[in-house]
Amino acid sequence: MSDRKAIFITGGGSGIGQAIAEYFGGRGWFIGLGDIDTAGMRETESRVGPGSCYSHQFDVRDRAAWDTALEGFSMAAGGRIDVLANNAGIPLGGSLSENTLEEIGRCIDINLKGVFYGAQAVLPYLKKTAPGSCLLNTASAAGIYGSGGASVYSATKAGVRSLTESLDAEWAEFGINVRSLCPGFIDTPLIDKTPNQSTNEAIRDRVKAAGLEITPPLAVAQAEWDAVHGERLHTLVNSTARQLAFGTRWMPGRVRKRARGMARPLGV
Repeated sequence: MSDRKAIFITGGGSGIGQAIAEYFGGRGWFIGLGDIDTAGMRETESRVGPGSCYSHQFDVRDRAAWDTALEGFSMAAGGRIDVLANNAGIPLGGSLSENTLEEIGRCIDINLKGVFYGAQAVLPYLKKTAPGSCLLNTASAAGIYGSGGASVYSATKAGVRSLTESLDAEWAEFGINVRSLCPGFIDTPLIDKTPNQSTNEAIRDRVKAAGLEITPPLAVAQAEWDAVHGERLHTLVNSTARQLAFGTRWMPGRVRKRARGMARPLGV
């Protein structure tokens, strides 16, 4: 087994995934990228540097494809996987009545099922590099308290948080760390998309109109590093997530009132 630590990152072709790859690669880790976007992965490879990256095009909704991707990465990494960054995800906003069956199914399949599949597929590899190996799931501030106008997205991210807690208990006997990251709005290409098929207004415009914070991906990558090397189960990224977590615990009535007052749909 190689002495060089290795991390496999889904959604590694852009945004948070790309930032994680650069951050860990800059600290000597061997990087694995999984994405449906081959051009994006090539861009990430150029940022990480030659000889430090392995890419595999696949869809996280395909359970069998997970096995192929991780086996290939493990071989390229000298027989080891130390961290899986279960990061691939898509936004979905708008009221539930506006969301199509296709949109609902796609969001659940990528954001939630894909995370379950990744956790199941990577377990044998993380056992080999334990103790200290890590499953790192990208959740969201929307998983702390449901966001008005983003019911499906919020539910998937709440599910990711719950899965993290469950596996933290299940995998403790193996010496595997299980962590989640809960960011607010991050400055990635995702927030330049429309929240659903029925609107032409980008998520970024709605976030700015609401006066909410947009955090650079580098801050998330730094938080990912700290999460992998720390003890915290859920890591909150940026003031939006921290304020929401504080309010949910100590001022739930105020959080509920604010959620009801959000007349325009927003996802986090």
